[in-house]
Amino acid sequence: MAQLDYSLLLFFSCLFSMSVMAEPAFARRSRSMAYIEASCRTTRYPTLCIKYLSSYANANIQSPEQLAHLALSVSLYRALYTKTYMLKAAKELKAGKAKGYQAMKDCLAEINDSVEQISQSIIELRRLGHEPAAVGDDFFWHISNVETWVSAALTDVSTCLDELPGRNMSKLKATIKGKVLNVAQATSNALALFHRYAARYRVAQAKKP
Repeated sequence: MAQLDYSLLLFFSCLFSMSVMAEPAFARRSRSMAYIEASCRTTRYPTLCIKYLSSYANANIQSPEQLAHLALSVSLYRALYTKTYMLKAAKELKAGKAKGYQAMKDCLAEINDSVEQISQSIIELRRLGHEPAAVGDDFFWHISNVETWVSAALTDVSTCLDELPGRNMSKLKATIKGKVLNVAQATSNALALFHRYAARYRVAQAKKP
């Protein structure tokens, strides 16, 4: 798993480099931003969606596939960041024999599962390719896999939220709950944007004689 995390972080570094190294062009950024904003309006948390994806506007984002890939990458980044934070917090709680350690441990297991599921969804999305010439059963099988894994990741994060106390939380636990909620919202947005990407092919397939 450590090797996977390292590969993912390297992947994120490449994404950020692409965004920074892209040729600066106001018109290109404006088109990308308009596309991102319009697409994010279809999500449950549009403000958060725009906040995270606007960083990539210079990379000339102009397709549902690109946007879905970036949204999943952002979701994975937030999950990895939260996982790292929770690992440190869990050690502190265990060392101090604080109440709530078991709930934290259970929640961490859910976050770890979500990291693996989102990772698998990104790998599966890459297999779909860019604007496939032939869309058949295999294509929709991959689509279904991505949707299943992202939905499972969202369920795991939501379960983690339910396991955290709702009242009289310490500052540490309140911070953790906020970070987990952030992962849930980013993952929800990613799922919505992927559904938008997949819908165009499902509609086209349904129109075939």
